[in-house]
Amino acid sequence: MNIAIFLPNWLGDLVMATPMLRAIRRNFGMEHRLIGIFRPTLADVLAGTNWLDEQWLFNPRAKRPQWRHWALIHRMRERRIDIALLLPNSLRAAVLARLGGARQRIGYCRYGRGPLLTHKLQSPRINGRLADAPMVDYYLKLAEALACPPESRRLELATLEEDERSADRVWDRLGLRTDEQVIAFNPGSAYGPARFWPSEHFAALAHLVAERLDQDVLVMCGPKERLLAQDIVRLANHPRVFSMADQPLDLGTAKACIRRSQLMVSTDSGPRHVAAAFGKPVITLYGPTLPVWSENPSVVAINLRLELPCIGCQNRVCPLTHHRCMQDLTPDMVFSSVVRLLKKQRAACAA
Repeated sequence: MNIAIFLPNWLGDLVMATPMLRAIRRNFGMEHRLIGIFRPTLADVLAGTNWLDEQWLFNPRAKRPQWRHWALIHRMRERRIDIALLLPNSLRAAVLARLGGARQRIGYCRYGRGPLLTHKLQSPRINGRLADAPMVDYYLKLAEALACPPESRRLELATLEEDERSADRVWDRLGLRTDEQVIAFNPGSAYGPARFWPSEHFAALAHLVAERLDQDVLVMCGPKERLLAQDIVRLANHPRVFSMADQPLDLGTAKACIRRSQLMVSTDSGPRHVAAAFGKPVITLYGPTLPVWSENPSVVAINLRLELPCIGCQNRVCPLTHHRCMQDLTPDMVFSSVVRLLKKQRAACAA
């Protein structure tokens, strides 16, 4: 049997889908082919795992024709897909599965795509309104639709040998300590500026962590966030605060660097889920979003948010222009949470 899985388009969502992938692989074994369909930018996220037999890259706006609509449709028809599992709630995914000839098309009945699905799941609702629920559980319901047994909600990723060697070189070049005294900061967010914590706040926190806790700080970044990471290091003005701005920025290296860090302080964005997948404690700074959808159920976590009338507005840009949900979340508040998590870790090690 050929099972095509249309995977999420965002890093964090893809990581939150790993329990579902694990459930499907365990249920169907190695005798059936599992094909993951996802964006080229996420190609390295699942490297080192064995849940997928094939990875098909798809981007409707790509310059390469082999990554676009008709190439995917042709490939699906040629392979004779038995089941298409649709994690994105888009109408596009359902149309592609139908045109690609998938015999069964399973997904949530949203955005008018119900007639295109052969098996329709209903989103959880309370009094007719969409209910808040962890994405991990939302995706696991799709595995249940394939008759998969209950599966752990634990997020999971792996690294390759070359990823670890690349991280070794980063550690050597920056002079980072190897005795688990590195705390990773993730200041970026692809969602929009409303999720950003001010770089001055990140810098102040980095200085506190390095000076008072004798921890190295490694500021993670993507290609578009180099200047942000460099700015944080400059403002922190401490010799034990470093950035990835001048290091390899591929996902494999990032995964390996996060894996060997002690914990992560992050905005509500993809890398925090990577840290959770490697079992690292995570402190998440929330403003326009609420913790429920992006909850990592199986790791030690502290979710920080202020009690404001506008909290959880879901906007990409603050409609009130003051951005208090993030501006008023002070470095001292976050530092207290870092201290608390480190104490918890030391107590666990001592036990």
